[in-house]
Amino acid sequence: MDPKQLADFLRVRREALDPGDVGLPGTRRRRTPGLRREEVAHLADMSTDYYTRLEQDRAPQPSPDMLRAITRALRLTLDERDHLFRLAGHPPPDRSSSDDHVSPSLLAALDRLSDVPAQVMTDLGATLVQNGLARSVFGDLTALRGPTGTVVYRWFTDPGARAGYPVQDHATESRALVADLRAAVVRRDDAQAKDLVKRLLRASPEFEALWRLHAVGVMRGRRKRIQHPEVGLLQFDCQMLLDEERTQILALFSPAPGTPTAERLSLLGSLGLPAAQRPTR
Repeated sequence: MDPKQLADFLRVRREALDPGDVGLPGTRRRRTPGLRREEVAHLADMSTDYYTRLEQDRAPQPSPDMLRAITRALRLTLDERDHLFRLAGHPPPDRSSSDDHVSPSLLAALDRLSDVPAQVMTDLGATLVQNGLARSVFGDLTALRGPTGTVVYRWFTDPGARAGYPVQDHATESRALVADLRAAVVRRDDAQAKDLVKRLLRASPEFEALWRLHAVGVMRGRRKRIQHPEVGLLQFDCQMLLDEERTQILALFSPAPGTPTAERLSLLGSLGLPAAQRPTR
């Protein structure tokens, strides 16, 4: 670990960002350039005191998870992320097996989506980052790791994962998730995807039966209904925008026309409290 170089790198990258670059409201005048330390700490979901000590060369070694959070808060590129890991005394994540780096351009797009739920996911269904409304609708899913972090694994192994869906929609959702997974497995052709399928085949007879049908269908757009415990039924027109190179998805959930979903989302946003974690997508 090189604490002095780490501190300098964090400070320079922070000062290079404006509030608007990270979806924060701007102010008329700032005494110093860039973001404030407390703003970076908020974006990275860590204490201001700890982040300040990192910039002052007084903090203990940050964990890889903390470095990933800082990477997103500072909108670092892949090369900058790898540099950050090395300065902090950790080997950079393997680019061939890791798909959790969200590009600055994708984060910038998410920052501008404040009036509809939106989240960035891998094409295996792991949620990487969510905006506020997505957390309110689906719960915070970003801390889940391993197979449990993927929506398809939760759907077929955890009965609670279906609690937010009307019962009559379960069969359609099951078929869509399996068809999307089959397309992703062939497209990726990697150990992570193949291991996920093996686990599901062992854990779920329902998944095994659907898998043997060989249905293929990348999720791009569909109607989704969510039964929310605070505001009732929400109906969305969903768009899944796939970044083929990065195997990531920007998932947008627009209120379906002719339904009270927009008004209920507004109410949900005004409550300011995320729903209890319900693993859905």
